[in-house]
Amino acid sequence: MKNKNKLSPVFIYASILVLILVIFGMIMPKRFGDVTGTLSSWITNTFGWYYMILVTIIILFSLFLIFSPIGKLKLGKPNDEPEFKTISWLAMLFSAGMGIGLVFYGASEPISHYLMPPSTEPETKEAFMESMRSTIFHYGFHPWAVYGIVALSLAYFQFRKNEDGLLSKTLRPIFGDRVDGPLGTIIDVLSVFATIIGVAVSLGVGTLQINAGLNYLFNIPQNILIQFVIIFVVTILFLISAWSGLSKGIQYLSNINMSLAILLLISLFFIGPTILILNMMTTTAGSYLGTFLENSFDVAPLYEQKSSWLKDWTIYYWGWWISWSPFVGIFIARVSKGRSIREFVIAVLLVPTIISLIWFSVFGTTGVTVAQSSDSILSLPPETQLFAIFNELPLSVVLSTIALLLVSIFFITSADSATFVLGMQTSYGDLQPPKGVKIIWGVLLSLIAFVLLLTGGDEGLGALQSAAIISAFPFSIVIILMTISFFKDANLERKHLGLTITPDKKRLEEYHEHVEEHPHTDMNREDTNNVF
Repeated sequence: MKNKNKLSPVFIYASILVLILVIFGMIMPKRFGDVTGTLSSWITNTFGWYYMILVTIIILFSLFLIFSPIGKLKLGKPNDEPEFKTISWLAMLFSAGMGIGLVFYGASEPISHYLMPPSTEPETKEAFMESMRSTIFHYGFHPWAVYGIVALSLAYFQFRKNEDGLLSKTLRPIFGDRVDGPLGTIIDVLSVFATIIGVAVSLGVGTLQINAGLNYLFNIPQNILIQFVIIFVVTILFLISAWSGLSKGIQYLSNINMSLAILLLISLFFIGPTILILNMMTTTAGSYLGTFLENSFDVAPLYEQKSSWLKDWTIYYWGWWISWSPFVGIFIARVSKGRSIREFVIAVLLVPTIISLIWFSVFGTTGVTVAQSSDSILSLPPETQLFAIFNELPLSVVLSTIALLLVSIFFITSADSATFVLGMQTSYGDLQPPKGVKIIWGVLLSLIAFVLLLTGGDEGLGALQSAAIISAFPFSIVIILMTISFFKDANLERKHLGLTITPDKKRLEEYHEHVEEHPHTDMNREDTNNVF
């Protein structure tokens, strides 16, 4: 039995590791930026193929689970019911996984691909079409498959096997009780490191866009000093929430954010080129699905233009999603108790992909269309482009204000949630981690975000990209092991229960009779009637 009054080894080692990076980045920012840039380039040049294959295999495994008898298993005990209504659950799935990235890249990414497409001539109709397809490719099935497999494994072992909510515990079928020792500590430290870098990248992106919004609305300068002030103010706000435990307040802010996002989306849909948006959305969906397998495995070894583009975009995204997956996975697992594996996988893959398609069709089509008639937008940095686009549309100040509020609240809620997840991961999986631990992680999280911006200088986004790619590499090994471990245990349970694609009527009848006679039995593998 762990003594939860003592600091866990995971907290000690992970905080020391992060603190070393913060000090190194503060004292020698240029050197830190050079080292991370070199390491990131080495990983993308050497292991780009690995990132592409890994994420695609995770998608294929997720599809296998939908049609496999394993999909009948429940993320919980046979009598467990979902804690949240389906609509609320679906909304939480999406809001947890994207947040700031949608607002930041909503218009800027399609514009960037329009200017520098992966495999066609810039600023052409073909480039426009390719820009939309590429953007949806980055925000579609691939990231959600990564999030889903981490969340699925966590939920399965936590709610069905009564394990602590730690990533290391999901590997018990492979390593046995060694996950309770130093090996488990190493795995959890890797997950904490990936989480803090993934969230810090998101906060860095959010800081850049908040600064751009303030510059547009109030003519406040865009520089590292203002970005430090932004991070400082937002840190105070989310630390107050983390200390006071105002979960209702965060839930309230999350609901406001979803409302603001919907309001901004609908407004832009009608203000922008509505018919073109609908046409581009339809065509983009078909193009995305039609080229899905080709693009999933394409690393363009003989085409320099696309190879360079993949390193700057797709491989960076796969790294960001992998580093973000412990944070999102823990959250999604927490809200998915009582769902069947099949229901879980279908929802996690399909719903966010459809919403992303709608979001980027509206923002991307409007953005490129406006930029075509205003060349100055094309030369602006990504964090400024959205506000410049709004400036060319009716209700520009209103739209920009909503976008600024949206990014700011995403910043606060993401950071607050991250302090909880990091606190839980470094407090033996405690669902009520000590406030002091959460505060420490909140401070370190903000410091890492600032260091990444500081080391990047004018190329702050490049430093953020490097951090995501580097942190994802070691954690990708953990994801592979989690997938194998989950399948090993779930498949054994499937065999034990005799689950097939078509229902075994006799076994189902025995199961229902058992549940009626013993409604509160804590079923496990030894209980031969535990079917779902």
